[in-house]
Amino acid sequence: MSENVKISKATGIMGLATGLSRVAGLARDIVVASLFGAGFATDAFFMAFTIPNLLRRFFAEGSLTASFVPTYSEVYHLQGEEEADRIANICWTLLLLTMAAVTLLGIVGSPLLVGGIASGFGAVEGKLALTNTLNMVMFPYIALVSMLSLLTGILNVRGHFFLPSLSPLFLNLSMILCGWFLSSRLGIPILSLAIGVLIGGVLQLLIQYPVLRRMGIRLRLDFNFRDAAVMKIARLMLPGIAGVAIYQINVVVTRLLASYLPEGSVSYLYYGQRLFEFPQGIFIVSLAQAVLPSMSRQASRDDMEGLRSSLRFALSLILLVTLPAMIGLVLCATPIFSLFFMGGAFGVEEVEKTAMALAAYAPGLLFVGISRVVVPTFYALKNTRTPVWIAFWTLLVNALLGILLMGPFAHLGLAMALTLSSVFNSIALVWALRSKIGPLGLTALLSSLVKLVPAAVLMALFVQGTLGLIEWDLEGHKILKGMVLGGAVLGGGGIYALICWLLRVPEATDAAALVRKKLFRRRE
Repeated sequence: MSENVKISKATGIMGLATGLSRVAGLARDIVVASLFGAGFATDAFFMAFTIPNLLRRFFAEGSLTASFVPTYSEVYHLQGEEEADRIANICWTLLLLTMAAVTLLGIVGSPLLVGGIASGFGAVEGKLALTNTLNMVMFPYIALVSMLSLLTGILNVRGHFFLPSLSPLFLNLSMILCGWFLSSRLGIPILSLAIGVLIGGVLQLLIQYPVLRRMGIRLRLDFNFRDAAVMKIARLMLPGIAGVAIYQINVVVTRLLASYLPEGSVSYLYYGQRLFEFPQGIFIVSLAQAVLPSMSRQASRDDMEGLRSSLRFALSLILLVTLPAMIGLVLCATPIFSLFFMGGAFGVEEVEKTAMALAAYAPGLLFVGISRVVVPTFYALKNTRTPVWIAFWTLLVNALLGILLMGPFAHLGLAMALTLSSVFNSIALVWALRSKIGPLGLTALLSSLVKLVPAAVLMALFVQGTLGLIEWDLEGHKILKGMVLGGAVLGGGGIYALICWLLRVPEATDAAALVRKKLFRRRE
């Protein structure tokens, strides 16, 4: 099986699992919006959840994945399963101790952390205190999700992708159920969501163990922290903490600035970001996870041409999927929030302002996708230092643009700043990678882009015309809204796919061939 086929298959598996989780995430946000709206309580919850989410990217999805997966993959494929199990046990032990310390320090130092990222809340009585309470309740989540990330890395290297990608489903279901059944029974209703986060974190971790046992993996304590492979992981992890979490760091800067804007601004940006992350989570994150093991194998064999080929293939898939997705998000922003969120505590004003945030975030989808694929290339090369410097400059760009744009454009300006910083980040990463491994052959992508543009234009015209059939600022009419929005999305997607196939876009024809192959096998 070729590396491109492995990447495509793994991306499809993880995309399916992540898609189910994202649908549950959308349902979760709808429940939160209906129960709590966008204001005092939701601002506090979303800001409090920012801290464990940021540390999750630092320790779990970020630096741990970046350093552990390439090294573990190299040991597994070159030294065998027994040695790989030994390295996993040492890393598991070290992570348990580290996360216990981080969790304790986070709870004790919560007032300082919250005061640092939500200082603007101090102007509203009780808002900073509520944020601090929620943060202390949710902080152990970082330990749970960090251990989950290690298990995910082990399973991904060994070719198992579905269940790890499905795990966020249990977090979302936990938050939904706790919100429904506990919010009316607690003195602080929003506390029900924080409890749901903790329970969900435990469930995410526990569901991985049956798969681990079936694969014969038994994690045990091993305190041999001076092992050469573990030391290599630690050396790679330290600089990677800043580099891989650039997007989340920018989100923190954005929410810090938003805390000085009118009440509800943090919530508008959060809801907009969540819808923006829907296609990102289904495809981009899945592709980034799928391509890392392949690139790590190629780097361990010093196969630089194979590495560049995998990168070009991943970027071509990013271009194929994100171009229509970002156009669709801009056009469908108001209809999406009108259909799924309008009602209860979430009214017309909330729909308009969250839709504005989503439309401003949407153009950044392509550039976030590029970054999420290019960064694993550095990790496969065991280079985590370069993304750190680029992260530093991107932070400065985001903060400066945020300060300049929040005055005239309020929360919309902060969303625009994050998008522009994503553009800067992706360009800088591609330029730096080219200087490391030579020409990437990206000019070949231009021919695909030329074919994608007419497909995207025709799609946009159809979607815009279909959405104009009804008024989206009216409450109710859920069935009619769903039919129109569904028709616009399905019809637009069908037009885009058909034009791509007719113009012989390579990735589209490959996907069609793969579908035909699957159907033919089933008939046999």
